[in-house]
Amino acid sequence: MDRLKQLNDRIVSRVNLNLVEFDFHTDKFVEDAMDYEKMMKFYAFYGITSQHPIYFHFKHSNIAGSYFLGKCYVGRSSIYKSDIRGDELKRKGDIIQCAKEIPLVEDETISILDSLLYKTLVHSNSHNPETPEQFVIRNTISAHYANIHGSTLEGCFIGAFSTVDLMNLHSCIIGEFSYIQAGELFYRNIPPGTVWIRNPNFNFKYVFDKKIIDKYIGANSAHQPCGIIYNFVAEREKEFERLFDVVDLAPIDAPATSAVNRYAVVKGKSTIGDNVLIAQRAFLENATMGDGSNAQENSYIIDSRLAGHVITAHGAKIINSEVGYETFVGFNSFLNGKENGKITIGENCIIVPHTIIDSNEPINIPSNCFVWGFIGSMDDIKNQSISFDDFEETRDLLNVGQMTFSGKTSVFLHVFQKRIYQVLLLNGALFKDNENRGHAQDDQDISFNTLQPYRTGSSKGIYPSIRINP
Repeated sequence: MDRLKQLNDRIVSRVNLNLVEFDFHTDKFVEDAMDYEKMMKFYAFYGITSQHPIYFHFKHSNIAGSYFLGKCYVGRSSIYKSDIRGDELKRKGDIIQCAKEIPLVEDETISILDSLLYKTLVHSNSHNPETPEQFVIRNTISAHYANIHGSTLEGCFIGAFSTVDLMNLHSCIIGEFSYIQAGELFYRNIPPGTVWIRNPNFNFKYVFDKKIIDKYIGANSAHQPCGIIYNFVAEREKEFERLFDVVDLAPIDAPATSAVNRYAVVKGKSTIGDNVLIAQRAFLENATMGDGSNAQENSYIIDSRLAGHVITAHGAKIINSEVGYETFVGFNSFLNGKENGKITIGENCIIVPHTIIDSNEPINIPSNCFVWGFIGSMDDIKNQSISFDDFEETRDLLNVGQMTFSGKTSVFLHVFQKRIYQVLLLNGALFKDNENRGHAQDDQDISFNTLQPYRTGSSKGIYPSIRINP
């Protein structure tokens, strides 16, 4: 165990050095979060399919309980119960559109160096044009259930249940339950509960009231999470344990065009339509998944019905809800309907990432709406949503409640709708007549292989250095 503790101490010192100007210290987070007994006990696993290039290189690392797919290098890092998905990495010959076209000379690889990722999802591909063949995470610590989605990181701390999306960060702190998609950032300390979406054509920003953040996903002095959302997830963690204790599980009944990962929980009266993707560590209970819908990693769909082409993004939670056709439920959103107070969302809506809807009365959201922030009653909807028509009529500046928007509303709407289409396409929702294959079709025949750490000696808990080639 000595080498394992030395590894984590080394990571802490490197991250602290990158954040020294903030007087920010990660020592206590690692001390309180790390369960060394489990890090020495759990196996890691990786998936192989004929649809994805395979190359794994693990060196001087602990990768307990983590899942790898695609191409990945891990060096001098601790990755605990994290999902590293390489199925959307760029391929050799792909063209990157910058000031001029840049062709890739080799397949892209996820490279994780001198970092600690704790129950974190890494997905998509690098949006850093300077390193198009590498999706790099270096000298970084991420906390419980963070999403690192296409974002290269160097010297950062990413708080619990936060999301960094399609961007590049250098020496930044991202507060818990923040969603940031804002290009390239240097030396920024983002407060908890910040939702910030920015590009050259627009700027959307919303900051949750501190009382709301403390109630739903606060953090103590050691950066450990607490609150309603964390408790919701923690109460269901044991449901996944049997999936890791048993080698052979009976397959879940699903159409031939759909994929249900063997590391997903599906229970109760759940039904799955055509072209549906249920990712690893997704949780379904009494859920109806309409054709082309998906439940991405760390998402929960309970006592709810999703119409066709509904996207449940990474970490989103949908409880006692009816969700209309082609609606997008963004990262880490929490739609907490009640048995006698259901949430009903119309068609073609965009639930902005990190939205919270939690009310004891029924909530009804009409079709073609943006929704964001915190909704605790029907009265809150007027300050936390806007119809697409009203939004597009806005010129230059919009203030609704605590949300501010500046720029071109038509571009903002187009960007979201284009991304929704791309997600549906990549996930296989549009598969027909053997065209538009996606994850729902390509992930059906994954085989899983396990990796084990040393069980004794000074290297106890460290995994052997190993390369896995085609």
